[in-house]
Amino acid sequence: MSLTKNQILPLTIESLSSDGNGVAHADGQAVFVPGTAPGDEIDCRIVKVLKTYAFGRCERLRKAGPDRIAPDCPVFAPCGGCALRHLEYEAECQAKTGFVQDAFSRIGGFDTRVLPLLAAPSADRYRNKVQLPIGRDDAGHLVSGFYAGRSHRIIPCPDCRLQPEWMNALAARACTLMEQYGITPYEEESHTGLVRHLYLRQGWHSGQRLLCFVLNGSRMPHEAELCRTLQQEFSLTTVLVNRNTARTNVILGKETRTVLGPGVIEDTLAGVPLRMGIHEFYQVNTPAAEVLYAKAREFAALKPDDFLLDLYCGMGTIGLSMKADCRRLVGVEVVPQAVEEAKATAARLGLSAEQADFVCMDAGAAAARLAARGEHPDVIVVDPPRKGCDAPTLQAILQMAPRTLVMVSCNAATAARDTRILCDAGYQLRQIQPVDLFPRTKHVETVVLLSKDR
Repeated sequence: MSLTKNQILPLTIESLSSDGNGVAHADGQAVFVPGTAPGDEIDCRIVKVLKTYAFGRCERLRKAGPDRIAPDCPVFAPCGGCALRHLEYEAECQAKTGFVQDAFSRIGGFDTRVLPLLAAPSADRYRNKVQLPIGRDDAGHLVSGFYAGRSHRIIPCPDCRLQPEWMNALAARACTLMEQYGITPYEEESHTGLVRHLYLRQGWHSGQRLLCFVLNGSRMPHEAELCRTLQQEFSLTTVLVNRNTARTNVILGKETRTVLGPGVIEDTLAGVPLRMGIHEFYQVNTPAAEVLYAKAREFAALKPDDFLLDLYCGMGTIGLSMKADCRRLVGVEVVPQAVEEAKATAARLGLSAEQADFVCMDAGAAAARLAARGEHPDVIVVDPPRKGCDAPTLQAILQMAPRTLVMVSCNAATAARDTRILCDAGYQLRQIQPVDLFPRTKHVETVVLLSKDR
């Protein structure tokens, strides 16, 4: 008997998939059920049936699994951002280790045992950045929150437990003041209204705070008064306005002006001093990122005379955190603001361009140019986006033939794919280390060590 839509049947959740859904089986098919935990016994309504699997919804929890806990967020289900908040954190860590193991076994074809996940120092209040869309609730009042899954419907969230309390409080206060001043929220369908997002950022170690209003326009009514009030009430270091008048889902526009303060905040990451505004990529969980960087540095095992190449380097933090261990560093990044900040950081550290140089280019093109010039880095670190390394980058890495390759990845599937390509070309997979930068969510970082026998 095949599964049918709206059919209700008893299921026992066996495991978790890498997207955070519970996995059960019925009639020989996998059934994916959000918000469930291994060991849960449920009544499941089938909501979508595909050729080899189906999606379901938990209609009734008949018996809770051993690691299930009550979610401590009132919008846990509709928001969906904290896909694993219904699990004990230890069980979440075990599940994420399994996500990475599955990717490297199933996609990469490796039998290498994944190391146990390195847990985050804190599972709550860890985010140093948040981008909150602004809209109206059912009563017409301005609210901030998060988009429900696969939609642009805002779920109001007065106290997101992933971000510091001051960010939640500021968002609520900003909505009150904007409503008081007659400032309208952006409406995507009609491309009308003014305020699209609030962007908040915190220097984790410095405590400095940044607020940016993202506008479908150039200026807000009563802007000076609004910004000054928020700066005084929340000890803001700087307040910015970003102009984005395009019909786009991209949050930030290209034009930003400073309303109050220096326009940037300062912080340190793994001992590297940084200045950042709103465009620079920066790991959102500073303490956990420092755990990850320490593991990447350990894997790199640099020697004093080594040449280190850092691809997809962002603001240069990974490479600069390792610079004391090597002779020369070259970083490559496609975002101009990030490259300029990397150069400025290197200068503040007293490093010359011969010691630490940063290039604004596509990673693949830059790597190919270095390879064509006969450059031979001893160690290469790559930290690509979710789609992984492109073919030119991988080919250039193979041509340069570094002794050691350290891959930092936010997507275990593409990391496994790229690792297989590199290993098929002569590298050896040595270690796989998951690190939890995003507790309570489905996301997990992975640090991979590959080396080549010389």
